[in-house]
Order: sequence, then structure tokens, then C-alpha cells
Amino acid sequence: MAVFKAYDIRGTVPDQLDADLAYGIGRATANFIGGESLVVGRDARAHSPELREALVRGITDEGVAVIDLGEVSTPMLYYAVSALQAGGGIMVTASHNPAEYNGFKICREHAIPIGEASGLREIEGLVAERAAAQPAQQRGEVRQADVRCGYVDHVLSVGTRRPEVKVAIDCGNGMASVGLEPLLAKLPVTVERLYFEPDGTFPNHEADPLKLENLADVGEAVRRTGADFGVAFDGDADRAVFVDEAGRPIASDLMTGVMARRQLERHPGGLVLYDLRSSRAVAEEVERAGGVAEMCRVGHSFVKAQMRASGAVFAGELSGHIYFRFSDQLMADDAVAAFVALLDVLAAEGKPLSQIMAPLRRYSASGEINRRVKDVQRVLSEIEREHAEAPLVSRLDGLLIRYEDWWFNLRPSNTEPVLRLNLEAESEQKMCQERDHILARVEQLGG
Repeated sequence: MAVFKAYDIRGTVPDQLDADLAYGIGRATANFIGGESLVVGRDARAHSPELREALVRGITDEGVAVIDLGEVSTPMLYYAVSALQAGGGIMVTASHNPAEYNGFKICREHAIPIGEASGLREIEGLVAERAAAQPAQQRGEVRQADVRCGYVDHVLSVGTRRPEVKVAIDCGNGMASVGLEPLLAKLPVTVERLYFEPDGTFPNHEADPLKLENLADVGEAVRRTGADFGVAFDGDADRAVFVDEAGRPIASDLMTGVMARRQLERHPGGLVLYDLRSSRAVAEEVERAGGVAEMCRVGHSFVKAQMRASGAVFAGELSGHIYFRFSDQLMADDAVAAFVALLDVLAAEGKPLSQIMAPLRRYSASGEINRRVKDVQRVLSEIEREHAEAPLVSRLDGLLIRYEDWWFNLRPSNTEPVLRLNLEAESEQKMCQERDHILARVEQLGG
């Protein structure tokens, strides 16, 4: 089915995703995971209540109980799965996608993600079979749970310092405010609130902070109010992008490097993961702080699996996902926790955010550039052959080539014949030169 993606289930409603399919997904997921209960949460999209109702009916028809959280963020659902010792959880959300989309993010016990390589294909294969099966003789019960208070204490655990600062916060009419409001009541911060009301039509702008145009409002609010920084959350609050006191956006890989310093004070000598599109400055900051830096694949299911296997204490991705080891069992990406972690950084360093970030901006990056090609693997293989003598050639995730003074990564899209280029060099001139050369080769080979 086209709606089953690499990390979740997502599509337009009702042509790709409807209540009947949601019912089948509920039954298939309950059958695959097993256990006594599943946690269910939803975002504020217009069709989320209908999809949630069908999903819950499917779960309970398999004889599995449902713990219903109502409207929450995805990280709140992760917390609930762990705190309530449920067998897993399903979040009804399409994250940062436009209003016509919806979907499901699925995890098992301890919020371990279920993706393409860890059970999502098996669930897909079970949908039709389970939807047609007779319901269990004993249907599962449904009960409500409010996890907001526990969630606040949960995210406060990532940082100990509470500075008196002014901050502009743009929730993008997504779900961040559900966990943020009770948190802000416990913090000595002055807040300029933007679009806190959950509204699945997203009337102000898309809830996707990776697009620069969606940071315009929070940047303007920072400048207008003299705030110390700003933050914009995505639709389900598992990602955030920060801006400094001038409203200037901060690349999320560099934010990983800054936050890692404080996390390593709490976990001396710890392992920190960074996705392979990240600046060299990230690994350098981790090592300078006494930690061990290790590259990982892109995607939350891969990052969490590597954190679990390696014992990593912290991780970050260029896309704005920041991961915390909340306990020995729970590793999760949480944008509200990242907000708390940045407050901790500001209090510890005692400098404006722009000054904290300046030393990490020591390299020149291209940003992510997409190019459509006819044959993804042919382009990757030929470019790999052309750079076979580089000091580092890796197929960990797409193609990674590293030289002494520059590097690049070409990753294929999961859904279309597109290659995504990220390139970094020690100077702007070198970056532009190598960027233009690689793009020209991609276009020649893939045209």
C-alpha cells in the first residue's frame, strides 16, 4: 500500500487513508504487537477523531485494551507508552504534512519504533487478513489517561538550570502547546506565544520548521520583543528549529553539538550520535567535551536502535530531531525536551545564543539540495567509483565521501527517484566549487 512509508503510515484523506483502512491497521497492529494494552493519541486534524475511532475499534476487536490520551504530541505518547508500561502505542498524525494528510506512527514497548525494517511491512501484510477476521470473543476495554503532569517532570529531567529569559515560541497550530503550557507554568520565562491553539487546518503557516518561510514569524517576534531566542515546533512536536536573539535560524546539527556539551557534563565520557549529514563541527565539539562521537543513519528508527545498542546518551539529526536517553529503556526524540536542554545551555554558558553558536559556524555548508535522476543506483555507483581514492568512502546511508578539507553525502529519497546532496568544506569558495561539480556530475549521469 502506498501509505506505508519507511518510518510510518501516511497519506491523504480519504482517497489514500480512510476509516476502513484505519480499522484494519488497528487490528493488524494489535495482532502483531500483542500484549495487554496499546496507547493511542491523536493530533488536531479534522479527520483525526474519525480515524482514531476506527483505529481503536480495530485494536479492541483484537481483544487488546486501549489507553486513550486524547489530543497529545507524539513525544507525549512515547512517554506514556513507557510510563504506563503498555505493549506499544499508535499516534494518529501526519506530523508536518499539510491538512489533507493524516497517518499513524507506531511503536512497541518502551516506545521502540516500528518502521519498514522492524515490523511495518509485516503489519501491512496483516491488514486485509485481520480486517476480515471475526472479532475476539472478549473485546478490549478503553480507558482515558492524562499524562501531562508526568510528562512535564519527564522533560525537565534533561536539564537542571532554569534561567530567567524571554522566548518567542511558535507552535504552528500543532500539538506542542499541549505539553508546553503546563511546562511553562513551572519555568521563570517570559513567553511571546504564536499559534498555540491546535488547529489541524494550519491557518497561519505549515507546521514545518525546516522551511525557512515558516520561521519568519518567530524570527520577527524575537526581534520585536527583544527575546533571547525563539523556537518553532513541527506539527506533532518531535522536531524543533531554534533562532537566536537576532531571529537568525540555527542549523539543527550545530544545535546538537552545543547541547551535547551539557549532556556530557551529566554523562561524562558518554557516546553521542550524529547523523552523517551533520557538520564536522558536531563531532569536534563532542570530542572536545570529552565524549565519543559516532555517525549514524538518518531516520528516527535507525537512530533509536543505535542508541539502544550502543548505550549512547544523546543524539541529533540535521532535520531537527533531538534524542535523549530518558532512562535505560526509553530513548526518544522530543522537541519540548530540546527546549528545556537549550535553557540549560543558556544558563550554563551565560552568553547570548549567537555568541554560543558562532564558534561552531566554522565550516561552509551547502544545505540539502535535491536532484531528480532516472537511475539512482547508477549515479551513486559512478560517483563512488570517481571518488574511490578518498580517505573515507561509506555506504552507511547513501554515499558518503570524506576528504581532509571537504565532504559530501548523496542519499536517495525513500519515495521518489531523487538524490539529496549535503556538502561541507572549510571555506565558502571550496564549498561552492565542489558543490557545483558534484551537482553537474549528478545531472550528467542521471539526465
